Amino acid sequence: MRIGAHVDPASPLEEATARGADAVQFFLTDPQGYKTPKPRDDAEALRASEVDVYIHAPYIVNVASPNNRIRIPSRKLLMAHARAAAELGAKGLIVHGGHVGKDADLAAGFENWRKAFEYAEKDGGLPLPVLIENTAGGDNACARRFDDLARLWDAVGSFGAGFCLDTCHAFAGGEDLVGIVDRVKAITGRIDLVHANDSKGGFDSGQDRHDNLGNGKIDPDLIVAAIRAAGAPAVVETPGGTEGQTADIALLRERTGR
Repeated sequence: MRIGAHVDPASPLEEATARGADAVQFFLTDPQGYKTPKPRDDAEALRASEVDVYIHAPYIVNVASPNNRIRIPSRKLLMAHARAAAELGAKGLIVHGGHVGKDADLAAGFENWRKAFEYAEKDGGLPLPVLIENTAGGDNACARRFDDLARLWDAVGSFGAGFCLDTCHAFAGGEDLVGIVDRVKAITGRIDLVHANDSKGGFDSGQDRHDNLGNGKIDPDLIVAAIRAAGAPAVVETPGGTEGQTADIALLRERTGR
């Protein structure tokens, strides 16, 4: 089992060493912008490293949106980040499930997700797994409630979509962490990565606010149980910089026996 952290993109391998991490996740551009990633000077080192690399797509990507000015640039940006991530030897590109907005039909969001994968196929295909992540909130979110996640997977599962389970998002989104892996796998058939985060917000609060393990509202044993059951790599996206994340990684290693 590989355990790592979301780190600053400037020197991800140095950040991994500082935390004793087996894996790193980072952004390639401003997570709130539409910029296309540029080639990285450390690309060869990242490809050659024993540290597993994951790339997180910008938060602004929302391929489910019914708004053409959001959806179409999001599709293009997703492809650009997928190609850039593949150049670094990344194991996957994580992207939030997105939402359609307060007054829109959620069914349109699932259809737009399907079209995004079709667009990718026409544009040469995705060069690495795209891991759709469950979200804590959002108006008419496609991947907050697991009954909606099932509808999303009906639309994208045949394209080989992967799944990233975020424990904070699930808890804050109103999904019980007890037995969560079995419920997810019954829908998606897979969990490719776990975002092992505690939650500052309460159960079903809709608040996407991560906390260090044991400091928030989630029993750390539930997070550990989810990682064990998933059998997937885990990445902490927790505050506190090197010190905070090193402690979180150590806790997960001790309790998972890894």
